Amino acid sequence: MKIPIAATAGAAAALVAASMLGVAAAEAPPAAPPRIVSVQGVATVPIAQGSSLAAATAAYRQGMAAALADGQSKAEFLAGKAATTLGAVQSIVEGGGSISCTNAGETSYAEYLGEQPDFGSSGASVTPVRVNSGLAVGAPSPVHKRVLKHAKHRSAPTAKKAAGVSCSLSAQVALAYTIA
Repeated sequence: MKIPIAATAGAAAALVAASMLGVAAAEAPPAAPPRIVSVQGVATVPIAQGSSLAAATAAYRQGMAAALADGQSKAEFLAGKAATTLGAVQSIVEGGGSISCTNAGETSYAEYLGEQPDFGSSGASVTPVRVNSGLAVGAPSPVHKRVLKHAKHRSAPTAKKAAGVSCSLSAQVALAYTIA
C-alpha cells in the first residue's frame, strides 16, 4: 500500500513541476522575428526572334542570373542606406518573364516567332477572361463545319521573319535577405 501512495505522490510532484516549467516558458518573451529586406530583381537580355527551345531556355536562365544579381545589388543598397549589413538569403522566388519584339527603327510591336522557355509561375495563377461579343477571348469561335472542312485543304500561312526585328527577354526574381 505504501508503494502505490509513494508512486502517486511522485507522479503528482512531477506534474506540478512540469506545469511550472510550462508556465515559465509561456511567460518568457517571444524571440524577435528576424529583420529582413525584400527586393525584386529584374533583368532584360537579348534573344533571337526565332529561338529554339534550348536557346530560349539559355536566354531565360541568363536573365534569371542577371535578375538575381540586380536583386542582390538592390538589397545591399537598401541595407547600406538603413545602416545595417546584409545577411543570408532567406528566400528566392522565380517571378516569371516575358519576351517582346519591336521592328528596327520603329516602336511598333513585332511577333516573337521562336519557342517559349518555361517561365515558371509568377504567383497567383489567375487567367483574365475578357468578353467580346459574347465570346471569351481564347475560346474557339463558332465556325460552320463546312468552312472548317474546306479550311483543312488550304495550306497554313507561314510567318515570315521580319528584317530588323529586335527581341528581348525579361526575367524577375524576388529575394529576401536577413539584415543585422
